[in-house]
Amino acid sequence: MVQSIKQKPQPTVIRPGLPDFRNLGVLLRILLLVNLMGLLTVLIAEPDLSRLAAAIVEMAGRLELPLFMAVLVLYLLQPVLRERSPLAGAAGIGAVVVGVAFLVGWWLGHGDAEQLFREAAWAVGAAAVTLAYFDWRARRFSPALAEARLLALTARIRPHFLFNALNGVLGVIRSDPRRAERALEELADLFRALIRDNRELVPLSDELALCERYIDIEGLRLGERLVVEWATADAPHDALVPPLLLQPLLENAVYYGVEPAAEVAPVKVGVSSSGGQLRIEVENRVVDAQSHHAGNHMALDNIRERLMLFYDLEARLEVDADGGRYHVVITLPVKRKS
Repeated sequence: MVQSIKQKPQPTVIRPGLPDFRNLGVLLRILLLVNLMGLLTVLIAEPDLSRLAAAIVEMAGRLELPLFMAVLVLYLLQPVLRERSPLAGAAGIGAVVVGVAFLVGWWLGHGDAEQLFREAAWAVGAAAVTLAYFDWRARRFSPALAEARLLALTARIRPHFLFNALNGVLGVIRSDPRRAERALEELADLFRALIRDNRELVPLSDELALCERYIDIEGLRLGERLVVEWATADAPHDALVPPLLLQPLLENAVYYGVEPAAEVAPVKVGVSSSGGQLRIEVENRVVDAQSHHAGNHMALDNIRERLMLFYDLEARLEVDADGGRYHVVITLPVKRKS
């Protein structure tokens, strides 16, 4: 199945579901939320302020090991939990939490049986609150809202993209009609890519082909000054990526790094994968640093927000502007059709 955040026509009612325990954002939120609940428990249970610091340290000693063990077990059981109904999955999570709490408590000698039961009960309560939070978050950030936001972000890219492409065709329509005709055919391919359903991930090969067509059209205006050095031989071309991920970065590199330059200013594009992570890089020379930074701000914010919609905290975008070069690196998990 193609990875997507596309809203399905049926069912229209949002149903509760379990969090993905292999998502980095989910794991970080679990750790933070449970630790906050532990801190709140100490603040309520300890009336003596002079012992507050010691009580917090004691709570941390009792909490962190079973918390990390429970998260590890849930990470390993994620494929099994994913196939279960929400109710059965929640029961399985409760069983894991209770089992880990008893095991760690017994191993560390945390008091008698009554103390172990109290710790297990607290763990079940913390798990219930955590699942309720993720259920609320899923309803608050429903697929319909994410879909609408994604379409709005994609729509911002289209006018700039088509405007620059049309300028390239107009530049040669009189001097080289045949080349202009071929460029219009390429522009038609680009337009088809823009109006397709951009709520779904697309193969990396499609995104690279889109960029190559764009560079070919821009070459009509910039001629020999436009040189793109591709390093994509080791790229996983069947990996799925958000549509229009690379093209806006490439467009900015051309507009701010190549067009103002009087000589050849190569743009470097690299795509590679390692350890289940896809790395996309775009590097160009900076001609006007102030203008370049202002012009890239919107494109980078747009891409960051779309990465968040697709991957939560599992993807990141980093920028290094130093030494007269502008270097953008996108890292995201490798996903393929299943």
